[in-house]
Amino acid sequence: MNDQPRSLASTLFSVGLLLVAMASIQSGASLAKSMFPVIGAQGTTTLRLIFASVIMMLILRPWRAKLTAKSLRTVVVYGMALGGMNFLFYMSLQTVPLGIAVALEFTGPLAVAIYASRRAIDFLWIALAAVGLLLLIPVGQTSAGIDLVGASYALGAGVCWALYILFGQKAGADNGVQTAALGVMIAALFVAPIGIVHAGAALLTPALIPVALGVAVLSTALPYTLEMVALTRMPARTFGTLMSIEPAFGALSGLLFLHEYLSLSQWMAILCIILASVGATLTMGNAAKPAIAAD
Repeated sequence: MNDQPRSLASTLFSVGLLLVAMASIQSGASLAKSMFPVIGAQGTTTLRLIFASVIMMLILRPWRAKLTAKSLRTVVVYGMALGGMNFLFYMSLQTVPLGIAVALEFTGPLAVAIYASRRAIDFLWIALAAVGLLLLIPVGQTSAGIDLVGASYALGAGVCWALYILFGQKAGADNGVQTAALGVMIAALFVAPIGIVHAGAALLTPALIPVALGVAVLSTALPYTLEMVALTRMPARTFGTLMSIEPAFGALSGLLFLHEYLSLSQWMAILCIILASVGATLTMGNAAKPAIAAD
């Protein structure tokens, strides 16, 4: 008779972990933006991935992974997609509010969920997402519009996120969570040359080290760990549904930490994309799996 209260407590605990993870990711993004004036988005991505790879290497010990030539290729593509996702997302944050960037980036996993389902009702989710995109990127010159270059970076990050999901599932099937550490290491190697060329010696600024370490913990190490724990305690569909509200966390984080005020139409656009993501997750096929460790 105690199973039901225990199950409810476990579910609520998992939901709490997931909410903390999403808040951590978006807080990390807000903190990362404070580094842009010194080393730009390129240098910030580089420092985040370097510190994150060191942390995850110590925790997950990826050298224990058993790689074949085929699985190594998959892990390399996975890592490059992860690096591209982080790099393009931070590039978008230079000119696009955090909440809008997250919403635009979310079109990547949304497309994967819809493709995995391919039911008639998915046209409704596609329509909702399209309405959201039109509200965020209106056609023609208008004061309500956002920077198109920044929006393109965010949508590019969404493409990388979709590749991250597809190749991450294949890579993870061979070596589990150790794949994540390998992917972050490859991402760091992929992005580091860009950051070094752009920021140069500024990357070694002592005052940036604790900030970069904080970004690595908030955006990668802590949320990834919490999401892994939550995923083992709740159905994958429930996990994916809850993850769909992340654009709202991004908008609230931008408002609280960066004083980024959005218009009513932009809030409505974010709501449309969230509803599309929730709907696609609830109707996705059993083979579809939610993504973790975004941004």
